[in-house]
Amino acid sequence: MFAGLLVFFAPVFRDKYFKLVLVFAGSYLFSITILHIIPELFAAGYSNGEMGLYILIGFLLQQLLEFWSSGIEHGHIHKHQSETSKGVLTLMLGLFIHAFLEGTLLSHGSVIGADQVNLGHVHNNKTVLLGIIMHKGPAAFALAAVLSASLSKRWTFALLTLFALASPLGMFSSSFFIDNGLLSKEGIGILYGLVTGGFLHISTTIFFESSPHHKFQLNKLLVTFLAAGLAMISEYLI
Repeated sequence: MFAGLLVFFAPVFRDKYFKLVLVFAGSYLFSITILHIIPELFAAGYSNGEMGLYILIGFLLQQLLEFWSSGIEHGHIHKHQSETSKGVLTLMLGLFIHAFLEGTLLSHGSVIGADQVNLGHVHNNKTVLLGIIMHKGPAAFALAAVLSASLSKRWTFALLTLFALASPLGMFSSSFFIDNGLLSKEGIGILYGLVTGGFLHISTTIFFESSPHHKFQLNKLLVTFLAAGLAMISEYLI
C-alpha cells in the first residue's frame, strides 16, 4: 500500500532509479528462489520427483498471466489514456491471481516440518516474506501509476487495496486448507512448484529487460550483487 501510494506524493518520477529498485528486487527474488525455495521443495520429497515439471508449468503459467496484467508485476508502467472497464478487470484479475498464489508460499514453514533437517540448517519464512515485499513494492507503484492515469483516486485506492490484500489472502487460505487437511502433500507440492516457477519467470524477466542491449552497466551490476549478498546473509547467517 505504501509503495503504491507514493505515486500520489512523488513529485517527479525517475525511471532510472525505479529500474534500479526493480533490479534489486529481482536479484533478491531470484536468489532466494535458488537458495531457499527450490532446495527446500526437493529436500522435502514432494511430488515423487515431478517437482521440476510443476516448476516449469508455473513458469509458463506466469507467461499467460502477463497477457492479462501487461507485465505490471515486474514493473511495466503503461500509462493508457483511456483504459476500458474490461481492460481494468483483466489487469486486476491477472495481478490478483499472481499475488494470491505467491502468498500461499508464506505458509510453507509449517508444512516442511522435520524435513528441514535434510537441508543442514533451519529455513524460515522471513527471507521469502522479504522477497515478496520487495517484489510487490515496485509492482504496486506500477499498478497505481497505470490506474491513476485513467481512473479517479478513489478507484485507484480501492483497486490498490485489493492488490495489497491478495498475498495475505493467499497465505491465510493455504494455511486454512493445510491445517484442516483439505490439501494433500501432493497438492501442496504442486501449488508450491507453480509459485516457484512464477518467481523464476518474474525475476529473470526483470534481468533481461533491465539490459535489453546487453550493455555493461556498473550500477545495475553492483545492485544485483548487493541483493544477492543480502539474500545469502539472510538465508545462512540470520
